[in-house]
Amino acid sequence: MSLSSEEIRRQWHGAQLAPLWESPNAHKALEDRVPSHIWRWSEMRPLIELAFQETSPAAVQRRVLQMLSPKATSIADEHTCGSVLAAFQCLLPGETARPHRHTMNALRFMLEGSGVVTLVDGKECPMAYGDLVLTPGMTWHEHRHDGDVPVVWLDVLDVPLHMHLGSAIFQPGPIDPPPVTMPDAAFASPNIVPCVTFGRNDHSPVFRYPYADAVRALASAPVSPDGLRRVRYANPLTGRNALPLLDCGMVQIDANVQSLPQRTNANLLVAVVEGEGASVVGDQVIRWSARDVFTVPQHHWAQHQAVGGDARLFVVSDADIYRRLNLLTEDVQAASASGKKQS
Repeated sequence: MSLSSEEIRRQWHGAQLAPLWESPNAHKALEDRVPSHIWRWSEMRPLIELAFQETSPAAVQRRVLQMLSPKATSIADEHTCGSVLAAFQCLLPGETARPHRHTMNALRFMLEGSGVVTLVDGKECPMAYGDLVLTPGMTWHEHRHDGDVPVVWLDVLDVPLHMHLGSAIFQPGPIDPPPVTMPDAAFASPNIVPCVTFGRNDHSPVFRYPYADAVRALASAPVSPDGLRRVRYANPLTGRNALPLLDCGMVQIDANVQSLPQRTNANLLVAVVEGEGASVVGDQVIRWSARDVFTVPQHHWAQHQAVGGDARLFVVSDADIYRRLNLLTEDVQAASASGKKQS
């Protein structure tokens, strides 16, 4: 006597088995794309101010407001876009955030204020507007605010990847023994690097990338196929990414230029550094200005336009993960087709 389909499935379920042909994901093209989202600075800054009254770094490891994906269903869904998690971190004058380290790679991009210093493996990295500071996985890092105004910066980490892999490790201070690092001056001359180096070799020996340097590089950067000027932050010893697994770059949109649509299977987080403009991401139109942060989730066609002058965007993506897996795809739509509706 044959079993009913209901009984068959009951037995499969009891044995932790499931029929692939009934899976909602199997053998199907991607349908439910994640929408873009923008965190407007004019709306975020008052909400960040509330964090100052809610807690302090003395009470918690970090005073941080995480930026969650529109697809997040709870505070435990710690992802902003793909394998990227972004957050606002803030300090008041005189505050410090004690040292710790973790396997997750992280970066800090300065948004407001001055006088704060991030110490990475003991090396002091002053933070001014538009500066990028790296804290690669398992480097000790702490923050000290010596200024007289509140400061806010953007944190970006590859937390979702480590949560998926089960590789997230956190270790509080104290720092013992102190790590070996090299001064940034050893790498300050373009195209010349020391023959002998000290410390770890699995990440950039430079932790601080000043905004002024990125602006100078953009001024001489050629136009990319999509019409934008692009530079990337690199490890001076290898020429590879400054930070493993997270691509970091700066984009300049020349005044009144509209880029050609571009699409990738990587996920992008964009922070507006200077200027105003608009981006079309899929079928969404996002108007932005300085300090706004928005996402370009994978598989969406995206194009950008500056209004009234040049605009600069800081861009972080998880493209390096796809590149290492030989899965990265990047497409630019031809100018003749760019006026057609994207899907």
